[in-house]
Amino acid sequence: MKLSTLPVFLASALLVHSMNAGAQESQTAPASAAAARDALAKKEGEGDQSALLKETLTAVDKQYSLIRRGKTQFTYDLNYSYIGQEKIVTDFTSSGLTLFDIENVNSHIITNTFSADYGVRDNLTANVTLPLITKYAETRGHSGVSNSVGDIVLGARFQPFEARRDAPGLTLTSNLRLPSGRSPFKIIAGSGEATGSGVTALSLGVNVNRIVDPVALFGSLNVTASAPAKDLSQVTGTRVLTRVQPGMSIGFGLGFAYALSYGITTTVSFQEAVSQGSKLRFEDGLNVKTSTQTSGMLNMGLGYRVSPKTTLNFSVGIGLTNDSPNLSMGLNVPLAF
Repeated sequence: MKLSTLPVFLASALLVHSMNAGAQESQTAPASAAAARDALAKKEGEGDQSALLKETLTAVDKQYSLIRRGKTQFTYDLNYSYIGQEKIVTDFTSSGLTLFDIENVNSHIITNTFSADYGVRDNLTANVTLPLITKYAETRGHSGVSNSVGDIVLGARFQPFEARRDAPGLTLTSNLRLPSGRSPFKIIAGSGEATGSGVTALSLGVNVNRIVDPVALFGSLNVTASAPAKDLSQVTGTRVLTRVQPGMSIGFGLGFAYALSYGITTTVSFQEAVSQGSKLRFEDGLNVKTSTQTSGMLNMGLGYRVSPKTTLNFSVGIGLTNDSPNLSMGLNVPLAF
């Protein structure tokens, strides 16, 4: 080979090598891009963030999404709450205040709640809730544990308008609470702790939610009225309590849920309830009205999707007022049969 033709030969060889390398790169690049797309793509059965947000909203308040007609859904909730407070004990006679004492009251409450939802229509869901309560209370004078059924709740949720992705969802709610638990107005000191409210109550409310993927905003407003507890005979100090008329209560809440991924969501919400004072009547004709109570809770939650149809929801609540539980923790588990 002549020296004059060597540069031409080398140039041709380099051109062929570059063409072969370019062809290999053109084949590798699409394959790498396809692999990346497959790795980042949503796998089959993962659902979407909107569905996960709806499940999370349902677990947060059990009022934000309905089930199909003829379908049944069961849910189990486990909740622990701690209440620590200083209770003022007083008694009145014709001569005025005769007893004034302050005692510390510590209560640990574990609630196992079983709920069943049934789709009456596509936009109407009926609900029944059965709580089983274990309560331990400790005061300076005594301590005790109570295991009993709590107040059973019958409820209904109704969506007057068809849900649309680009519009807020509206749900009307009603709940009838039955005094099936141990009444606080009938227990005898030292014989156990109350596990119910002791009165029948009706609640009406409205809930609004808006999903802006990957965030869902929600809020609620409700009003509760209670029937009086009559024909009582509870000894309180030196008097006998005969009638209690609980005051009306107004509550509201707001918050948001955020989908971190197809399997993880977080929620932050605030709830507050303002209750008017109760009217107490004693056997000797004395009438007393208690002060207004305000309860506020800050709740934080985490939802974890373990399967396409099952999402576990954990929550922690912190009391913001003196009338609120100091701490609450909850676990929500859908049940399938």
